[in-house]
Amino acid sequence: MIPPDAIAGLAREVEGLRREVGALRGFPVRVDELSRLLADLAETVTALRARAAKPTPSWLMAPVDESEVRAHLDDLVAWLGAVYLRYGDSTQGFPDCWCWHPDVVEELLWLMHAWSAAYQGDGASVALAGDWHERLRPGVVRRINKYAGLCSRDNHRARPGWTTVDSQAPDVPNADVVEDIARWWGGDRDGAAPEPAASTEASTIRRTLDGRS
Repeated sequence: MIPPDAIAGLAREVEGLRREVGALRGFPVRVDELSRLLADLAETVTALRARAAKPTPSWLMAPVDESEVRAHLDDLVAWLGAVYLRYGDSTQGFPDCWCWHPDVVEELLWLMHAWSAAYQGDGASVALAGDWHERLRPGVVRRINKYAGLCSRDNHRARPGWTTVDSQAPDVPNADVVEDIARWWGGDRDGAAPEPAASTEASTIRRTLDGRS
């Protein structure tokens, strides 16, 4: 049985809530307006969280959309001038034809977003900034120099006698046999693998193994 004192106390709390609600009804800002403002605020917070959680865009997998890829390039150009090229080792070996190299743009794009995560937003931290300086940026500098450090704009011009850079997407070796591989690995992986067709040229791996022997 509930004690009478507890019932009386609950009644007083209910009566107090009724008076507060009655006072709100005459207040310049009505309860329904407060509810609408709260809903708008919740929607804004949700949108900001979704934007912050958006994954890093990929240049190699960017949609075929000129406006979107142009936005990526505009952001990247601004960031390169403001941040990346401020470092001496970044400018050494940085190819002037960087935007012709999809692998270089990919590296710079994710590095830019790593910098944003380290310095901007709720998740920014000294630890992330330190990792960006100590590990991420030097790694990208090193790989870009390896990918295209000796390249130049002239290499991308089609002129007789000049070295040109192949900008087409590479062919994936044996892409025509993935159905056979899927059938084997998905249904009978303990059995023998499908035998590949004879090749007129030794594979790179075979040539390497032969060289080691």
